[in-house]
Amino acid sequence: MAKKAELSVEDRLRSLYDLQLIDSRVDEIRNIRGELPLEVRDLEDEVEGLNTRLEKLNGGLTVVDEEIKSKKNLIEEAKTLIKKYAEQQKNVRNNREFNSITKEIEFQELEIELAEKHIKEFKVQTEQKKEIISETKDRLKDRQAHLKHKKSELNAILAETEKEETALVKKSEEYQESLDERLVNAYHRIRANVKNGLAVVAIERGASGGSFFTIPPQVQVEIASRKKVITDEHSGRILVDAQLAEEQKEKMQKLFAKLS
Repeated sequence: MAKKAELSVEDRLRSLYDLQLIDSRVDEIRNIRGELPLEVRDLEDEVEGLNTRLEKLNGGLTVVDEEIKSKKNLIEEAKTLIKKYAEQQKNVRNNREFNSITKEIEFQELEIELAEKHIKEFKVQTEQKKEIISETKDRLKDRQAHLKHKKSELNAILAETEKEETALVKKSEEYQESLDERLVNAYHRIRANVKNGLAVVAIERGASGGSFFTIPPQVQVEIASRKKVITDEHSGRILVDAQLAEEQKEKMQKLFAKLS
């Protein structure tokens, strides 16, 4: 494996600040996407759930319709039997036969009454199910439209930023490869523990970037000399002087313009 070229402290500071600018740009791109991928996934799950619910509701409606048909058939059969028994009553030979047929007629009349009651109940269920189906369809239509909009929004952002993000991630890896592993590990550790992922910051108005803690004048002179890597005792961030930061920002802005 080829040995890494030994960088001066100043070169390491410049590379570290470049790495920070690259990673911050990647963070910015990912923040633009924000919660969109998660929103799209949640909407897809909701649409799938609503479709499943509709299938079950329609299935339930079919079952109720079949029950109504069954009860209507039972009523027709009972009416046929009543007509048949009524004819038989005309030819009975004694009261016992007459009473027996009368009971059969009464039983079929009760069957008709019960079936009609069930049909009314099933019709109420049908109306309720139809109302829920209608509401579910409206909800599904709304969620599908919202999903289409969010997908379009996400795809537009991806189309605009995916190429740049991929190129920037590759550049970040290249810069990390050029730096000492211990320094890169320290950079990632600081970046994970500070606000906005800023592990390397410039001195601004005598304080470390993003901090209200003043850097002593002697330490500012040491930072400006670029002879060693110095960290802020309050935030732990790696510090660079404003001039170096400005020079690297200008350099990286040209790179970002090419990649975007």
